[in-house]
Amino acid sequence: MGYGFISSKGHVPAYLDRLRSRGDVEIVAIADICSARRSQARKDLRGVQVFSDSEALLDAMGDELDFVDICTPPCDHARIAHAALDRGLHVLCEKPLTPTLSEAASLLEHAARVRRVIFPCHNYKHAPVVKAIREILESGRIGQVRSITLNTFRNTHAKGAAEWRPDWRRERKYSGGGIAMDHGSHTFYLAFEWMGGYPTAVSAKMATQSEAYDTEDNFSAVLSFPSGLAHAQLTWTAGVRKVIYTLQGEHGAITVDDDDLQLALASSANGSGKGPTTWRVERKSIASHWMDASHIHWFNSLFDDFKSAIDAGAFVGKEAREAYFCIQVITHAYRSAAQECREVPLSTEIGWAERWFPVNRVPIGR
Repeated sequence: MGYGFISSKGHVPAYLDRLRSRGDVEIVAIADICSARRSQARKDLRGVQVFSDSEALLDAMGDELDFVDICTPPCDHARIAHAALDRGLHVLCEKPLTPTLSEAASLLEHAARVRRVIFPCHNYKHAPVVKAIREILESGRIGQVRSITLNTFRNTHAKGAAEWRPDWRRERKYSGGGIAMDHGSHTFYLAFEWMGGYPTAVSAKMATQSEAYDTEDNFSAVLSFPSGLAHAQLTWTAGVRKVIYTLQGEHGAITVDDDDLQLALASSANGSGKGPTTWRVERKSIASHWMDASHIHWFNSLFDDFKSAIDAGAFVGKEAREAYFCIQVITHAYRSAAQECREVPLSTEIGWAERWFPVNRVPIGR
């Protein structure tokens, strides 16, 4: 659903590559409200049926589909996802899953009730350098993570398709918010994994440098976890496009600057843990294609996880719950910023969830 930038440059090419290499997926229909984008879809995807909106597609093809992939602006995610779930279809959905917490809760409950998978496109998890971080944490080499920083620098917001409102990410009506809504999910689900749980409070501040838009372009937040703190800085007004992550553990630290990863490990000189501390530093470069905004190279790994969730019947799995908690953090960060950075408490449970399944209270990503 939707044939804008991320669909045409990311999702669809990844599906076509998967069709050629594995043959386990087929694109049968596209919907877009923009006539120019529909024309482009017909050129790019010969033989694929193209519809003027999601309702027309589902009415005509619902019985022939296994799942839908939602790539519209966030304002339409919940409506399309509910319609797909009503027809017994699994749902893959771009982030944020919804722009409001009530919509997210409703979607998760709906998916649990009809026993269909709701799955967010949390694709930063699938960047090779992020997978390398995961391997280091699972090895225990740096011990318990005590604090992290997650910095995302962009010199502009991501532009949509030129034929239809390329600046929709700066229009609250369509996006639901600014950079916190757009990049916050990526930042927060990584924080959940690296800190091994969900946060208990958030304090945030934001600013809008451009008066042309009604959404924030700079965002800073501190998340409190039982095990420590996470600091996030997101900006659309930087002089560079870059991500910089740091993870401080009991026995060492990880620093990531785009593709470059540095692992610093502490040890005592005599091996007893009591002598002077020495440091061993390991450096490597892990090609992750951060400059490619389509992130096409990450999608097949994400599709594998979506397929596994379907095969396992994980209708509201870890990723869906993380999507809910991302939206909770974003929502309450906006509250905090509106109240002069007042710390706002967060719930670590999904209130309705015990009716359908036990809430996962164990550490995440371990």
